[in-house]
Amino acid sequence: MSSATLDSTELLEEAPAAKPVRKRPARDRHVTDLIQLCEQVRDAGLMERDIKWYVGRMVRQGLGYLAVLALFLTLGQSWWQLVTAVLFAFLCTQTAFLSHDAAHRQVFASAKKNAWLARTAGNLFVGLSYGWWMNKHGKHHLNPNKIGVDGDIDPGALVFDPENAAKRTGFAKWFARRQGAFFFPLLTLAALDLHISAVGRVLDRKQIVPERKAEIAMLAVRLVILPAFTVLYLGWAIGLAFIAVQVMALGVYMGGSFAPNHKGMPLVPKDVKIDFMRRQTLMSRNISGGWWVDAGMGGLNYQIEHHLFPTMSSKNLKAVQPMVRKYCAERNITYTETTLGQSYMIVMRYLNRVGLGQRDPFECPITAQLRSAR
Repeated sequence: MSSATLDSTELLEEAPAAKPVRKRPARDRHVTDLIQLCEQVRDAGLMERDIKWYVGRMVRQGLGYLAVLALFLTLGQSWWQLVTAVLFAFLCTQTAFLSHDAAHRQVFASAKKNAWLARTAGNLFVGLSYGWWMNKHGKHHLNPNKIGVDGDIDPGALVFDPENAAKRTGFAKWFARRQGAFFFPLLTLAALDLHISAVGRVLDRKQIVPERKAEIAMLAVRLVILPAFTVLYLGWAIGLAFIAVQVMALGVYMGGSFAPNHKGMPLVPKDVKIDFMRRQTLMSRNISGGWWVDAGMGGLNYQIEHHLFPTMSSKNLKAVQPMVRKYCAERNITYTETTLGQSYMIVMRYLNRVGLGQRDPFECPITAQLRSAR
């Protein structure tokens, strides 16, 4: 038999001086399995970009903004403008979803084009700094729900780690024990917090912000010129009410879309290492509900699939879901999916338990997962 026909096993058998082949560790098998899943997804064409679909999405949003502008100019100084404010907040959130997709390079093959689309959509239409968001969201995707790493679970008005909750005293302790009940009221301030964080980031010269001048200019239009025009056109009373309702509606819609994806899922200690598949799957939650949930959450309801394939178009996340489900079932990996209403109840109950100083109620399931993986 010629050497050209020898496979790797025969070569090893004919090499008596070679070192014994060590059994591949389980961690490597996880990588191999994940590569096979990725190849299956790629072969199905689900990683291909669909620019026409995104252009259609942008056109629809553009027509929506024109319709809201027409309504705004038609109603004039009327308290019915508060309805316009809610519609404007809805469109801004939909644009935030578009910015999110572009930031993940889902729209164009060019990283530069994606960055400018995300920057323009985020800063000019939402009032959200692309530079600030990329830094924060990138850390979240690398280590979702990891204590001390994922900024989305850093202690603030709400606390997600029982150990941080136990350190609180006075009013902060009282509030933490009841924070679940304040979840939705606090969402009304979420957009205001994003605006403040955006301005703080771009004006802080110690922070690295690519295209800083462009971001400052777009934020000035969105957060200074637009509100000023609103007050001048509607008058002080209706104008300020319009701005307040728009900011609160934006916070509730955006926060209500992002919060169900990870809040109330397992927290990962800082020193624990988990393979990529389990790190992204066990810390994420999908939201079921049909086409209206898909459209209303901008595809973020397929959070598990998004974390596994962050550059995949949100259009294809639903199509890849059966493959991921099957993969998880074959390897006994918990795949979490619930309805939108149930997810909110889970988040609020979780926040209350954390505020009472109880240990993470989801810690045992993840420990079991990690032990079974070894």
